Amino acid sequence: MSIMLDSDIVIEVLRLRDQDILSKWQTLAHYGGAILYSPVTVAEVWAGARPHEHDSISRFFAPLKCAPANHPTGKLAGDYLRSFARSHSLAVGDALIAATSVQSQALLWTRNRKHYPMPDVSFY
Repeated sequence: MSIMLDSDIVIEVLRLRDQDILSKWQTLAHYGGAILYSPVTVAEVWAGARPHEHDSISRFFAPLKCAPANHPTGKLAGDYLRSFARSHSLAVGDALIAATSVQSQALLWTRNRKHYPMPDVSFY
């Protein structure tokens, strides 16, 4: 099984602050499955990046795999938005990350499970 990283996890690993997350991250270094991220995560991380962080961000993403966000992914994200935007304040970025995770058959690693009320999203 693959693991999809949510933006909040990537940010915490890059900041080296949360020891529980860093410990899990070290465990993943020996994981046999693919570690994936969404194009949305790249956009969110780079949007907040400072110039002195650019090299470390590039090194972080280099060994990981970007999951495709294609037409079926966009349609599924739209279905999620229609179902959960009002009741759970679902944002477009989270809908796309969830859809990318489901389409990639990956477990989603996030600190904010409440952002992902979809019954077909599985968590790491």
